[in-house]
Amino acid sequence: MTGITNVLIAGLGGQGVLTASDLLAFSAFEFGFDVKKSEIKGMSQRGGSVSSDVRFGKKVWSPMIPPCEADYLVVLEPTQIEPNLFMLKEGGLLITPKEIDLNKLPGKQTINSALLGALSLFLPIPVEIWFKVMSKIFLNEKFEKNKVAFLLGCDSFVKKPVNVSIQNNQL
Repeated sequence: MTGITNVLIAGLGGQGVLTASDLLAFSAFEFGFDVKKSEIKGMSQRGGSVSSDVRFGKKVWSPMIPPCEADYLVVLEPTQIEPNLFMLKEGGLLITPKEIDLNKLPGKQTINSALLGALSLFLPIPVEIWFKVMSKIFLNEKFEKNKVAFLLGCDSFVKKPVNVSIQNNQL
C-alpha cells in the first residue's frame, strides 16, 4: 500500500470530465492531501475521449496513474469503459452512470457530480468539503443542481467491485 489514492475519470468532450477532476482534486487538497492531476483531452471539442488522472495522498510524486493501478475508474460515458478498464487495478471499483437513476438528476449536465457523490462514499473527504469546493466552481442555481446530483449519487450507488484480470496484450 502506497498511501496514494488513484482515481481515473473518463468520458467524452463536453460531459464534465475536467470539471469532475477539478472538484475531486480541489476537495482532496482542501482536506489536506498532496494532489497531482493530469488530463488527456484529445478530440474533446468534437465529442472525443477525455480522461483525467487524479492522485492524492500524503505525498504524490507523479500526476500519471500507472496501468493497472487505478483504485477507482469513474466513467461518464459507457463507451469509455473498455478503453480505460486496463487502468483499473484488480479489486478496483468501476463507477458508471448505470448506478444512478438518471431520471432523478436535475439536469443531464450534472451526471459528473452524481458520480462524484457515489465515489465520495469510498473516500475520507467529508461532504462539507465537497460542497465548499463545489460552491466555488458552480454559482447559484448551478451549485444547487450539482449539490442535488451529488447527494443523489450518494444515495443511489450500490458498491459493485470489479475484479479485473489484465491480459498482456491490453497493456
